Amino acid sequence: MILADTVKTLTTMTPKFLAQVLDISGYSMCSFETAEFLGITIYGEFCYKVTYYDEAGTGDHEVSKVFVKYNHKDHAITADF
Repeated sequence: MILADTVKTLTTMTPKFLAQVLDISGYSMCSFETAEFLGITIYGEFCYKVTYYDEAGTGDHEVSKVFVKYNHKDHAITADF
C-alpha cells in the first residue's frame, strides 16, 4: 500500500526535486523550468510533463515526460525519461 503522505509527495514534486531524483537514478545535470503532474500510468508510474531550456542553442523550450517509480520494498523513489 502507498500511504497518503507518499502519494502527496509523488504527485507534487517540484522541478528541482525531480532533477534530484533523476540524478540519483543516473541522469546527471538535469534542470527543469516547470514540472506538472499528469497522472499515473497503467504501469503504476507517476508521470510528469517537464519543460527545460534547449541547450542546443535554438532558444526554445523543450517539453518532455519524466516517469517516477516508487519501490514498495525499500521505499525508494527513482525516475526515468
